[in-house]
Amino acid sequence: MEIYKPVIIVIFMKVPFFIPWITNKDKQNVLKSLNQRWLTNGSFLQKFELNFQKYISSTYSIGVGSGAQALHLAVRGLGIGPGDEVIVPSFTFVATANAVTSCGAKPIFADVDLDTFNISIDSIKKLITKKTKAIIPVHYAGQSCDMDKINSISKKKNLKIIEDCAHALGSTFKNNKCGNLGNVGCFSFYPTKIITTGEGGMVTCNNPKLFKKIKILKSQAMNISSNEREKLATWKYDVTDLGYNYRLDEIRSSLGFSQLFRVNQINKMRIKLASIYTNSLSKIKGIEIPIIKDNRNHIFHLYSIKITDEYPLTRDELYQKLTQKGIGTSVQYTPIHLMSYYKEKNKNKSLKNSEKLMNQVLCLPIFPKMTLKEIQYVIKNIKIID
Repeated sequence: MEIYKPVIIVIFMKVPFFIPWITNKDKQNVLKSLNQRWLTNGSFLQKFELNFQKYISSTYSIGVGSGAQALHLAVRGLGIGPGDEVIVPSFTFVATANAVTSCGAKPIFADVDLDTFNISIDSIKKLITKKTKAIIPVHYAGQSCDMDKINSISKKKNLKIIEDCAHALGSTFKNNKCGNLGNVGCFSFYPTKIITTGEGGMVTCNNPKLFKKIKILKSQAMNISSNEREKLATWKYDVTDLGYNYRLDEIRSSLGFSQLFRVNQINKMRIKLASIYTNSLSKIKGIEIPIIKDNRNHIFHLYSIKITDEYPLTRDELYQKLTQKGIGTSVQYTPIHLMSYYKEKNKNKSLKNSEKLMNQVLCLPIFPKMTLKEIQYVIKNIKIID
């Protein structure tokens, strides 16, 4: 893989790749959190977690500091470790694989299908061994994987399912929300995600033992929190495991709590913008628009197009052109098995579809408050070849 050497240029972004939607109500909630005595493990976290599990229809939810931390805790919580293997798609963000590696287990990279860019069912079947303990399906761009087929495999082979829902807050499969379709769900609240806390994440599950373990692990594996010790008038605590400081503080929780009230509105706005893209870009030769499969919705965390040979420009040439026109785009993703760290550990690994998509995919700007003028400007610059 070529090492990318950026050219330093300064361009005014007429249409950024993403702009977070922060309302006055959001800001008011953050200010309220700052007036509390407890700035962590307080009331905003409790309310955010409660509303989140109601939205997902899970029994439990645990607020954490990032989506990566959510994944790490999920793998640890399920007891996966050295000698174990976990099947993950290569066509995703590296945090998915890092969560497995951080627990001493080995990520086994699966290919994806060319329609949805979600993990390939055939690829999963070929990769299962006696060492396989779990599968991590990533719901790419906001469209669910085929969870019927994945759960069928897991039941036959006694495997755990960890859903990577970083793109999928509000995504459904057969009218059931992602994050409640496997053993555990992991969400991200990074600034580009459906809702944001700046940095943050959430774990969802239905198993009380798993909930208790993850809840303890996220706070240095202390058996009692500081505010609980105050209530009980005791200074004593024990550390029961190797834990982490993966807490979601009150400031970020207050922002997530506020944003969650309009998650459905946000997704409707994204879907409307995606329909405008689709109606125009579907008419351009060499541009392939997102494909939506049966039994699921698509909330368009990403609007990812494919640039084929029939288009006058290569994907990289279109990326450069749009950048010069002040339009922010992204390539999601370079497959993990081709990244330097993992390439050394996966020599001679070849994933045909992932490697093909790496050179075709371009993610266009899409964010809730994007204007019609902005989206038309993007479309115009894809249609017109200078």
